[in-house]
Amino acid sequence: MRRSPRFGDVKMLPRVAAVCFAAFVIVWPVRSGLDSGTLDEFSPAAAALAPADNRVADAARAEPEAKSETNSAAQIQPATHDDAPARTAALEPVQPAVAPPTVAEPFGLSTTPVAYGGVFDKWSGAEAEIRAGNEVLARCRDDIAHCPAAAQNFLDIVAEGRAQTGRARLGVINRAVNMAIQPARDPAHWRAPLDTLSLGRGDCKDYAIAKYVALTAAGVAAQDVKIVIVRNLAAGEDHAVVAVRDDGNWIVLDNRWLTLVEDIDMPKVIPLFVLDEQGVRVFTPALAATHRASAPASL
Repeated sequence: MRRSPRFGDVKMLPRVAAVCFAAFVIVWPVRSGLDSGTLDEFSPAAAALAPADNRVADAARAEPEAKSETNSAAQIQPATHDDAPARTAALEPVQPAVAPPTVAEPFGLSTTPVAYGGVFDKWSGAEAEIRAGNEVLARCRDDIAHCPAAAQNFLDIVAEGRAQTGRARLGVINRAVNMAIQPARDPAHWRAPLDTLSLGRGDCKDYAIAKYVALTAAGVAAQDVKIVIVRNLAAGEDHAVVAVRDDGNWIVLDNRWLTLVEDIDMPKVIPLFVLDEQGVRVFTPALAATHRASAPASL
């Protein structure tokens, strides 16, 4: 005798219910986890923090013909969270490049600027006279017929120096100034070249100032010409010379001789001050510091 269909359906109900319950228990936690993260997953913040592995996995599930392009894009565009250190570094202040070493002063010593004292005052006065003399020289170039004799002599020295280069230029100007001025002790004045040539005499600082101006007028770069005041240990007195940088070496021009010597070949002197267009600087070794107070009086 055949079973009633209704009886069979009723008999299957417990099994169907059991299967549905089991499926609900297994699927619900997984689905619940996805739903709980759905908004975060597609929010800008979550996209920025999405690991690269997720994108690579998505690319692997793409169509075969697009797989290589997607993988290439994943390699070219690394994960955003990996870029965080680079973004942070970009916000940090850029460290300045290491400054090149400064060119050594004459005698290979460091210096410190000074803005007071006898040397500073006298050099400031000399610079003012040099500027006034340069105006006279400029007018002489335009009207040589009405140029003072001292200015003409100075322009001749400059022209002679311009005709030479390198150490020959230094030697020509050193010799010309030495021959144009008679030595005379005059510690009270620091004269500009035109005044010194007008008098025809001067002491070491007047020779040095005339050479300083002539060298720069003849084409030597201003930063390569210095007036240096040294302590002459042999004579026990202060002395002014000119130091000119030539091919990386400092060449000393002295009114006591025509020979050009390097600063390293003057062992019996103590460098005290350096004077140039930037003002006055004092050499920083202890010996120079102890002597700086007496230097203005002896010059």
